[in-house]
Amino acid sequence: MSIDVLQDKIRAMKNPTVAGLDARIEYVPEHIRKAAYEKCGVGLEGAVEAIWQFNVGLIDALCDVVPSVKPQTAYYENLGWRGMEMLERTIHYAKKGLYVIADIKRGDIGSTAAAYSEGWLTGAKIEGQVFKSFDPDCITISGYMGSDSIKPFLDAAISEDKCVFVLVKTSNPGSGELQDILAGDRQVYEVIGDLNERVAAGTEGKYGYNMAGAVVGATYPSDIRALRKRLEHTFFLVPGYGAQGGTAEDVHYAFDKYGHGAIVNSSRGIMCAWKKTGKDGLDFAQAARDAAIAMREDIKQFVTIV
Repeated sequence: MSIDVLQDKIRAMKNPTVAGLDARIEYVPEHIRKAAYEKCGVGLEGAVEAIWQFNVGLIDALCDVVPSVKPQTAYYENLGWRGMEMLERTIHYAKKGLYVIADIKRGDIGSTAAAYSEGWLTGAKIEGQVFKSFDPDCITISGYMGSDSIKPFLDAAISEDKCVFVLVKTSNPGSGELQDILAGDRQVYEVIGDLNERVAAGTEGKYGYNMAGAVVGATYPSDIRALRKRLEHTFFLVPGYGAQGGTAEDVHYAFDKYGHGAIVNSSRGIMCAWKKTGKDGLDFAQAARDAAIAMREDIKQFVTIV
């Protein structure tokens, strides 16, 4: 199953981290932007070319350091169809060795959920044939419409030996406005976590984790600790490390006693590491690699993977 594939990669590399590929044009070094604009002009086409070259450089620099990358679709959708086509190329390029989590945060029901699933997981059926487009290994979804908004995506993922991560306790400051509200004797984020584990029951793999993981923010370590105890069979995707304030000590609560069961994301801290070196981005790939290694070593102070 797909979660087992991810855990195997984490164990092989001794690195439970994922690098976000959330490139805005201002994150791209000037020399790459200039070359792209000379080729394609200043505009959507030029920006897409610049970000593509940036992504390729990052993937090449990180592929033997991190087990996974996570493109956030918003940073491609804002560039229109050209950006989405470039996202498809980025995913396919990264899948040569990396586990790809597409951060799409879709959440719908019925035929609409099925259509999203076709686009991102199973492929579209056309005249009796199936044609895949984005084809990542995993996607993020929102389960806040209930089990009807989890099961269609989970069923599609299972059919392709893929998986999903469901938003449970997110890292943003406003998450508590909804997710911390009491619903009977549980908080809302506990309700969605319990629901998610119940819907995915029976899909556990060799490590004991099911095919519907949970997004649990590094910025709320006490909640991570409580959820880890509560959701024994749920694998965690942990955003919020680094730029959002989460630390290695905070995220270690997401892991079980074997150092399994979680992967920690950093986006800007890796992508934009070149901005701190004083070399005008000429070293962006090496700077990203160094930042990813530093993150790995930071987390290894608190998490031992066996």
